[in-house]
Amino acid sequence: MRIDHRPWPIPSSPWLMRQIWSQLLFAHWPVPADQLRSLVPRGLELDLYKGQAWIGIVPFYMSGIRAHYLPPIPGTSNFGEINVRTYVTSESKAGVYFFSLDAANSLAVLSARMFFHLPYYRAAITVGSNNGWTTFRSERLRTGAREGGEGRSLLFDGQYRPTSAPFMAEQESLEYWLTERYCLYTEHADRLYRCNINHEPWQLEHAEAEIAINTMVDRRRLELPSTAPLLHYAERLEAVTWGLERVR
Repeated sequence: MRIDHRPWPIPSSPWLMRQIWSQLLFAHWPVPADQLRSLVPRGLELDLYKGQAWIGIVPFYMSGIRAHYLPPIPGTSNFGEINVRTYVTSESKAGVYFFSLDAANSLAVLSARMFFHLPYYRAAITVGSNNGWTTFRSERLRTGAREGGEGRSLLFDGQYRPTSAPFMAEQESLEYWLTERYCLYTEHADRLYRCNINHEPWQLEHAEAEIAINTMVDRRRLELPSTAPLLHYAERLEAVTWGLERVR
């Protein structure tokens, strides 16, 4: 896997987890920075593109999950997932901050919460195909207190497809800024952590989507603008991740 395109070197230790993301949609909306600042942990700076904050909703199919030197565990390495995210930076390393991640696999949810302190939730997710469209439906499973804000479930129901040939985003473009990020940030017990990620540069395609229901941001009381989202599709990308490191 290439490393020459990365903005900083990979860790000296071996990677911990390998995974494949496929049939992925990047759906991005511009939002006021003031709406997001209070939702991002102290120690992280909200990252802006030409003064504009962005929030993304990313549905995809996860497969091929395995630990380093080990084969995939049958029945636990293939499932649908959807995340809600924004973009942050710390120590000059631009990354992703997740408001939520919903997955259709209980073991994956438990492991990610335990070892990476990420806000994962169990969801009923179906991913399919229909005449060139990827169909994706997710509904978070409630296990305790009511979630979703104002009594509504956290749902995503829609379909999407590519509309162009694959391309690599130019470095100064918005597409590059939104997608070419090589770490994530998370918080646990008032401590901030970074998880390094490596993958090939994204092969993006322009996309279209028909989204019937999208209440994925209701719990955080974020308001998405009424304008159509910026859409990009990626057919497949393999990634490796390292363990958490403390951010100074």
